Amino acid sequence: MIEQTITPVTHDLGQFEVRRAIPSRERSMVGPFIFVDQFGPAELDIGAGMDVRPHPHINLATVTWLFEGAIDHRDSLGTFATIRPGQVNLMTAGSGIVHSERSPQGERDQGARLYGMQTWLALPDGQEEIAPAFEAQTDLPVVEDRCARAIVIMGELWGRRAPTTTHAGTIYAEIALAPGGTIPVEAEADERAVMLVEGAATIGGQPLTLFALTVLAPGQAMTLASESGGRVMLLGGEAFASKRHVWWNFVSSDRERINQAKRDWRDGRFPIVPGDEDEFIPLPEKATTVSYP
Repeated sequence: MIEQTITPVTHDLGQFEVRRAIPSRERSMVGPFIFVDQFGPAELDIGAGMDVRPHPHINLATVTWLFEGAIDHRDSLGTFATIRPGQVNLMTAGSGIVHSERSPQGERDQGARLYGMQTWLALPDGQEEIAPAFEAQTDLPVVEDRCARAIVIMGELWGRRAPTTTHAGTIYAEIALAPGGTIPVEAEADERAVMLVEGAATIGGQPLTLFALTVLAPGQAMTLASESGGRVMLLGGEAFASKRHVWWNFVSSDRERINQAKRDWRDGRFPIVPGDEDEFIPLPEKATTVSYP
């Protein structure tokens, strides 16, 4: 039932760790998901916080989902939103967007908590250059019984559809299992993976490794279960037939489009982020390049 298990690369950022499962040498995508990061749980020193300076994206959509803490999002559309648990933030970069992510001052004053997921979705052929957009959704479907509770973040699962925009076939959910809890994992998506982010759980009777991305065999329904309680992320969707390239914060089916984005950022041709104009992340001299398939 398990096609692949990917151990994430852990980056120690001093006050908290970020674990990156994809892109990796083993695999670059699961459905439209081309970037899967998990961070925390961590409690930062009083006065400290997350400070991700303004930086650009093209041809992708970012999805932020928190278990604990809060993040202030600002972007070049003029959006300001504070991300909190239970709220999904979807930022569609399309033809180009710039954003920053910082801990709110109130969080810094009491010792910021950070625990959550940051994922990127590649945009499908014909939609890579759509207009940039931002949305925050809080009215998300919840599927629950006595020992299991699932929030449908994107797409349709267990007969419930989230209002979150999807540009390609996408499934994304947070599943909390109490001791003895079980929930079925449907077989309809082309590609699916689960990540255990807290506690313990099994899929099809096989134990999940904490923070590893477990890619499930296609076409098989199976059961997610926990004897002692756990939290699991389920993600995946439509398999992409055409190649995607990743360089730094840029994703595209066209290498030259990425090269143009490099030049545009270096030469200051991306829009600015209102309220966060004084800093930015410079274009790196080198960055990881990944292609799929």
